[in-house]
Amino acid sequence: MFEAAELGQKITKAQYEAELPKLRAALLKAHFALKDTKVPVIVIVSGTDGAGKGEVVHRFNEWLDPRGVDTHAFWQTSDEERERPRYWRFWRALPARGRVGILFGSWYTEPIIRRVYGEIKNSKLDTEMDRIASFEKMLADDGAVFVKLWFHLSKKAQRRQLKDLESNPKTHWRVLPTDWKHFKLFDKFTEVSERAIRRTDTGQAPWHLVEAADRRYRELTAGKILLQAIEDRLQQLARNQPTASTSPSVPAIKSAPAPRPRVHASTTILDHVDLTQHLSDKEYAAQMEKYQSRLSRLTWAAWEKKVASVALFEGWDAAGKGSAIRRVTAAVDPRLYRIIPIAAPTDEERARQYLWRFWRHLPRAGMTTIFDRSWYGRVLVERVEGFAREDEWQRAFLEINEFEEQLAESGIVVSKFWLHIGKDEQLRRFKEREEITFKRYKITDEDWRNRKQWDAYKAAINDMVAHTSTVSAPWTVVAGNDKKFARVQILKTFCKHLEAAL
Repeated sequence: MFEAAELGQKITKAQYEAELPKLRAALLKAHFALKDTKVPVIVIVSGTDGAGKGEVVHRFNEWLDPRGVDTHAFWQTSDEERERPRYWRFWRALPARGRVGILFGSWYTEPIIRRVYGEIKNSKLDTEMDRIASFEKMLADDGAVFVKLWFHLSKKAQRRQLKDLESNPKTHWRVLPTDWKHFKLFDKFTEVSERAIRRTDTGQAPWHLVEAADRRYRELTAGKILLQAIEDRLQQLARNQPTASTSPSVPAIKSAPAPRPRVHASTTILDHVDLTQHLSDKEYAAQMEKYQSRLSRLTWAAWEKKVASVALFEGWDAAGKGSAIRRVTAAVDPRLYRIIPIAAPTDEERARQYLWRFWRHLPRAGMTTIFDRSWYGRVLVERVEGFAREDEWQRAFLEINEFEEQLAESGIVVSKFWLHIGKDEQLRRFKEREEITFKRYKITDEDWRNRKQWDAYKAAINDMVAHTSTVSAPWTVVAGNDKKFARVQILKTFCKHLEAAL
């Protein structure tokens, strides 16, 4: 593979000075046009040590409008990053729509280095690359443009480059101790890098190999690749004349007719929930004291052992999510948890892939984050109300499973609760809210409108549980007609999950 990037490509100073002004003008024009779209551009800068990757990053920042560029260098991980899933640091760096994100180092770096040093085997490397390919596909499906640049030097050229940099008083600081260490493993790095590139070179996120021995050639080539990628997408958008509900690169934000349910069944998972289950006041008081006391001890033990938890609450309107959350938090020291209420996304959140706003709130080691509604809105309200296209909510099942798998792999305890109540019980609670002054704020016209979509939501819930209840992140469907029974079931389940993890 890398032989194609060892051909001795060069550009004269005269050629460089003649082409550069045209390239810079075209890049700026394309970048300004990009700002008016909903397309993020993700530039990954990787390759051989000493290949001038940092210089290319400087050139991109010089050639583009700095107000529309976000540059992130991934090197050493901070304590805050180490206490969360590995991809947390990358999600935070993803550019918003209409912006260019330059990633100096990326999700490729750690797996490649670990394989070179024998910390993982090829099978693990392949698994990591498959995850990366899936991650990039998810972002590309959401409209992102990928420009993945691999700057290559031959072994001879790398030795010469490192020596030249080291001998020059102005550049010697750019040679890191690890550069010569990596040079001794050049052949292994080449082998592993080729394996990684081949496994992640896709139509939606292709790799570009750039010969890096000649500075002028590598800079002009990289600039032209970036320009071509932006212009290609701009031309595609111009041809398609996209709208929020039709473009594959723009998330739908307008209402549309609700799609047909994916599963047509006479009964659903919810039909098998025994809603007659209940507790007496005496049983409720005893079990609440028991499980709240246990949860208090478990959350402190989790803090000491640095085990984080994520608990999410979904359910019908008026199912008692808020009151159930209050019974959970009453047992947990306020210093150990955060509640994240999820409503309609903000402009900042709409400017990124829908999972971004949930990744950013993941807890540090030992802490608990409680989501009052969650990422499942994509396959529930967004599906039923037509805020997401059918292809978007269908692929969301896999995207969500992969997200939760990463949480579990990092040691986060995931507890998912669906609070189920009967349709008649919901009507009773709606009317009660209208009659009681201090509860009236809880009932809205939207609640009544959602109730008319009961059957559509029921089918969506069935799909959700069927497709996303996994070993590492199972659903607990809570019988909620009796609030006392529901609260105890939730506390008991949360304790069970924490005990298993500890």
